[in-house]
Amino acid sequence: MRFRRLCAAVLLAALLPVPAPASAAATTCEDVYTPVQFGLIRQTMYGRLCVPQGAKTVQVLVPGGTYTSGYWDIPVDGEARSVTRAMNKAGIATMAVDRIGSGRSTKPLSILVDVPNQAEAVHQVIQKLRPRFAKVLVGGHSIGSAIAMAEAGRYRDVDGVLVTGMTHQWDYIRAVPALTNLIPALIDPKLSLRGLDVGYLTTAPGSRYTMFHAPGPSITAVNTLDEATKDVVSAGEFVTTALMSNLVLPVSALINVPVMTVQTSADYFCGTPPLGADCSSAQALVRSEKPFYPKAPRLDGFVVNGYGHVFNFDTKTANSYHAAVIAWQRGLS
Repeated sequence: MRFRRLCAAVLLAALLPVPAPASAAATTCEDVYTPVQFGLIRQTMYGRLCVPQGAKTVQVLVPGGTYTSGYWDIPVDGEARSVTRAMNKAGIATMAVDRIGSGRSTKPLSILVDVPNQAEAVHQVIQKLRPRFAKVLVGGHSIGSAIAMAEAGRYRDVDGVLVTGMTHQWDYIRAVPALTNLIPALIDPKLSLRGLDVGYLTTAPGSRYTMFHAPGPSITAVNTLDEATKDVVSAGEFVTTALMSNLVLPVSALINVPVMTVQTSADYFCGTPPLGADCSSAQALVRSEKPFYPKAPRLDGFVVNGYGHVFNFDTKTANSYHAAVIAWQRGLS
């Protein structure tokens, strides 16, 4: 009888699923299309929402010009270049969005696509997420950072701001020549089929490595993916980014929550002030940028070395970069 009971127990154990440990809790991802409106214009902002089981914090991530939400989850070499996967593994939910005019978001006339309207759209996405999460953070890269700062400064509805690939002191000597690589999307072999107006821009074929990745390694798989997935940016986004992130009237002066700035020393936004922020160390970066966040109760910094503007593609510093962002978020009160 005892032998039969033992056999039955073994058979039952084999048939029943073994619960996963808490650290391996599944992350559920879904495509979310949020109706947004600026002025009298109704639009839809696409986002990829990934929520680990039990997550109480969500980070809304805004990509830079000519990039989409995919910038935060780069599918080369597994998960090594994925910010969202790193955050999700740490129990932090992510909502990576496509800016209005790009990716799977709606594409109005380019004259309507600028930083204030993008910030309004992101604000409405945040309002939809807020009831579900105890803490909401907003982050961006490059123009996406200008949008994140504008959203946080104007609406004051987030608990922290992540700023990457953007400082308040630009090295115009290097930045302006790089912009000559931009062309109207309507004459690009890949993007002309979208039928966008002349105010939408993209990068000239074959220019992305020099413009965005150098001095990082030139990796065929990375270059191929970046060219194949390139998107657009509006002229209005460029103009309003410059106006709202400059030395005179930075929108960051209105931010009243903790900020983390992550920059790469090889970028157009680093150098010798006033031609670029001082990115010689994390401490120097904080000292250089602190005056532009007078109301922020805390400013943390992290510096990437050896890679260009789009350092989410860098694998050498990915683990330490991701860990620094995770630690910053966990340290927010």
